[in-house]
Amino acid sequence: MPLHLEIAALHDQLTHRWHQDAMETWRAPADPFASLVARQHLANFELWHTEDAARTPGATDADLARVKRRIDETNQRRNDLSEQLDRFLLDTLASQSLPNPTAPLHSESPGLMIDRLSILALKIYHTQEEQRRIDAPSGHAERNHERLAILLEQRADLAACLKQLWNETLAGSRRFKLYRQLKMYNDPTLNPAVYRNASEVELA
Repeated sequence: MPLHLEIAALHDQLTHRWHQDAMETWRAPADPFASLVARQHLANFELWHTEDAARTPGATDADLARVKRRIDETNQRRNDLSEQLDRFLLDTLASQSLPNPTAPLHSESPGLMIDRLSILALKIYHTQEEQRRIDAPSGHAERNHERLAILLEQRADLAACLKQLWNETLAGSRRFKLYRQLKMYNDPTLNPAVYRNASEVELA
């Protein structure tokens, strides 16, 4: 089944590759579920580094506005792909008449858990990077060593919870739903800052 994939290992593999190789050489995995996992992780990867760019000292207002728009676009793609992960899994389960509609509802869907695993993979990579920094101040490596232990434990816990949710869903003792994010800021008909400004421009 799709969730038997080593999702955390795939996240780590892709994170290392994207930091080392030109992005143009990357191709999504052939497996459709692994491809969704990879593309969702790529959105988080891009979001992480775009947010770093927003914090660059000396960035101009124009730079920040451009980066903010890119963050909004990338975050929308990230959330859309999380939903696509859940749709894929629910479609897979439907052929087995699952999830069981009478089973207790889990508060978090697999897609949202995979998104959290993706972010943890990025935190782990960059914490390891900081741990190895040659020009870091005294105590920096030790502090990041402690952070890394916490992050690894949290990821192991979350991966185990994801596996348990999937197994319980297959057994009919637990169910999950697709939770729509319904972001408003990217929709020009729902964001007052956009549609009110557009009205003022039309009247000018």
